[in-house]
This record gives sequence, C-alpha cells and structure tokens, in this order.
Amino acid sequence: MKAKGIAAIVASALGFALMAALVRLADDYGEPLSAFQKSFFRNLVAFAVAAAVYWRRSPRISNPNPQVPSPNPVNPVNPVQTPRSQPRTTFLLLARAAFGTLGIFANFYALSHIPIATGQMLNKTAPFFTVAFAWAFLGERTLPRQAAALAVAFAGAVLVVKPGFAGAEAFPLAVGLLGGAAAGAAYACVRALRRRGADPAYIILYFSVFSCLAAVPFMLPGLKPMTFAQVAVLLGAGGAAAVGQFGVTLAYGYAAPRDIAVYDYSSVLFAAAFGYFFFAQVPDIFSVLGFAVILAALVLLNSRRRKRPHSS
Repeated sequence: MKAKGIAAIVASALGFALMAALVRLADDYGEPLSAFQKSFFRNLVAFAVAAAVYWRRSPRISNPNPQVPSPNPVNPVNPVQTPRSQPRTTFLLLARAAFGTLGIFANFYALSHIPIATGQMLNKTAPFFTVAFAWAFLGERTLPRQAAALAVAFAGAVLVVKPGFAGAEAFPLAVGLLGGAAAGAAYACVRALRRRGADPAYIILYFSVFSCLAAVPFMLPGLKPMTFAQVAVLLGAGGAAAVGQFGVTLAYGYAAPRDIAVYDYSSVLFAAAFGYFFFAQVPDIFSVLGFAVILAALVLLNSRRRKRPHSS
C-alpha cells in the first residue's frame, strides 16, 4: 500500500506542477489574463470532475432500513451529526472554501510574475502552516520536532522571497507566501471536516462552486477575450489540478502522511524542469538554498525517531 501511496503522491505532484506551468503558459498565447480569470477556468474543470465523481456514486448506495442512518456519500456530512453540530460543519466548509480560494488567487498571481519553481515552493509551505493552524484551532498536539521543522521552513521561505523583500519581485513573492499560508488554513479545515465525517468529493465540489462564484466579480471588470489556445491551456490546467487534488486524496488513503509526504515536494523538481524547458527560468542561488532548507524541514517533520537498543 505504501508503494501505491508514493505513486499517487508523485502523480499529484506532477499534476500540480503541470498546472502551474500551464497557468503561466496561458499568457504566451494571447493577452495576459488576470489571476481571477485563470482561477475561474481552472476551478470550472475541477467542479466538473468533482461533480461527476460525487453524483456517479450517489445512486449506487441505498439504505434498506430507513430507521438506521446510512453512510450514503450523498449526505455531505456525517449522518449521525446532530442538528446542533451541522452549523459548525457549514462554517468549516465556508472557511475551507474561502481560504482555498484566497490561496489559488494568490498562487496564480505569483505564478504570473515569478519563476514557477519558486511559486511552487512558496505554495509548498502549506504543510507547515497546516501544522500551526491545526495546533492553534483544532487542538492537535505539536511535537518539538514539528515546531522546529516549522521554524526551519520559515527560514527557507525567507531565502526564497529574498532578505528584505527587495526588488521588483518582492510583492509577488510575498503574495505567493500568503498563498501558502491560506492553503495551510484550508487544509486544516479539511482536516476538521474529515474528522466530522464530511465526504471528500463534496468538500471539493463545495470549494469549486465557491471559488468560481468568488472569481466572477473580480474577473468581470478586467475580463479579456481569450484565444482558442488560451482556453485549451487553461482547461488543461484545470485537468492537471484535478489530477493533483484526487491524487492527494488517494495517496493519503493508501499510506500515512509521515511515510509519503516528502514525495509531494517532487512537484518543485517537476516545476523547475518545466520552467527551464518552457520558459528558460533558472532559480538564483538564494532560491536554491531556500528550496534545500524547506526540503530539509520537511524531512525533519516526517522523520521518525530511531529507538535506541536496550542496554544489557
């Protein structure tokens, strides 16, 4: 099962890296598009995929005994929840959608202004923010090793965004880091929803609808006509993002995060390869050092303590 988990998480990493490259590539086939317009089409595809998965399963499950609650995935929440607990679930769904939407807007804006490998690495600070939010708001225990990894990751992020945020890329780098923080908050909400029995397909569907609707008022004022190539590229980005989302879901169903999470950072290598071959992007020395530091933090976060042999 661990091998399946590794395969799924690497496929997910490839999907998200390809999405980042296609989002950037869309501007090469027509007039540059806003992050809101790009995210709308990206999430539109994710909505179609999630809806197909969600409703395809629903008619296959029935409850022969109506007196006994059924684990039917049509029900977006755990059927044993009381009415009093359902508003909490709705709040978590809204929070997950809001933070996830902010994360996508920030990530897509950053990808349009900085190398895609750098944008991916900043987005991959999300696991560390997730640890912090899960500790602060969900009461999940944080081990000293996890706290140390979080501090190391921030040090790496500082190297990526450059000391003092100097230069023309300062603002998009800061926005990219904000995207990682927002994604971390969204993942913490997903963690809370899964603990309450929420259906994963419904979570993705809810988020996709919310993010599409949220993009509309920001997209319309600066809406630009797209070429056929841009539509095709953004639809491809949406498909790649769907692969990434469902790959993560499958991966953590096969194996524990501590066993496979490190492979998720292969997306940075994929993104660097796409950036080099498609855009001739070469990360500078500070970014490379930052990548190395954040990877080291992830290894620290996922490392297991070796048991000392008993002395005789």
